[in-house]
Amino acid sequence: MLLSVVIPAYNEEKNIGKTIHALVSELDKNEIPFEIVVANDNSKDQTEAVLQGLSADDARVRYINCSPPNGFGRAIRTGLSAARGDYIVVYMADLSDHPDDVVAYYRKLEEGYDCVFGSRFIDGSKVEDYPRVKYVVNRIVNYSLKWLFWCKFNDLTNAFKGYRREVIEACGPYCASHFNITVEMSLSALVRKYTIAQVPIKWSGRTWGVSNLRLTEMGRRYLSTFIKIYAERILILDDVIAEKLASKRTNPKNDEILKYRLLNLEGEFQKVSTRLDEIETKDNVRKAA
Repeated sequence: MLLSVVIPAYNEEKNIGKTIHALVSELDKNEIPFEIVVANDNSKDQTEAVLQGLSADDARVRYINCSPPNGFGRAIRTGLSAARGDYIVVYMADLSDHPDDVVAYYRKLEEGYDCVFGSRFIDGSKVEDYPRVKYVVNRIVNYSLKWLFWCKFNDLTNAFKGYRREVIEACGPYCASHFNITVEMSLSALVRKYTIAQVPIKWSGRTWGVSNLRLTEMGRRYLSTFIKIYAERILILDDVIAEKLASKRTNPKNDEILKYRLLNLEGEFQKVSTRLDEIETKDNVRKAA
């Protein structure tokens, strides 16, 4: 299955090269077929020049210049529209996310999950240099969402997540233009009852540049998205689920996915069967001795 890594980038000239080199190295090491799609969000520095060089060196790296106005959500939507992969991961350009977690996402999607939600706040996760104020706000918002939507996921506002293409298509088109797209994507998949794996991830605070997230500006946008998705859950969940089922029936790739899952299960069964035969043989030899 082809993996598309979608990266929104705004003024990341010092980070984007390191981010992509690390990703390419890790994905090649694990023999994962991939493409990297960078959505250049009207950067005012040399981000585009760096991307030109990267795409010239490796055809698997592509970039798209977004149309004005700026917006994190608009950049992600642009990247998603250009992605060709069966699996899609949204990844940050600022070196905060770690490439080995992308591999973990890919393996979980291979197991048959529809989505993979990374969490920075469960056993096994690791967080470095998270701003204190943002941490407090993050925990309040995420625990509120966990309570409102009666779910186990505690990092729904994190953009770094993995999805099957069919999930992106069924939950879209997305409307959020800024950082509220993170919850629009995750909550849309949640209320449609897709299978979701939560895994621990690593996160590091940026060492160069300035975060584009402004808490004081985002409150009303997050609230608007929460209300929209919560209304879907309460008022029209039957229609939402019906649309999901319809998209599964009309998507020819679902047959390929089911066959792939079946082959995986048959392979696992064969491994267990072989192991049991080995144990039985050793047991018989022991008894005979």
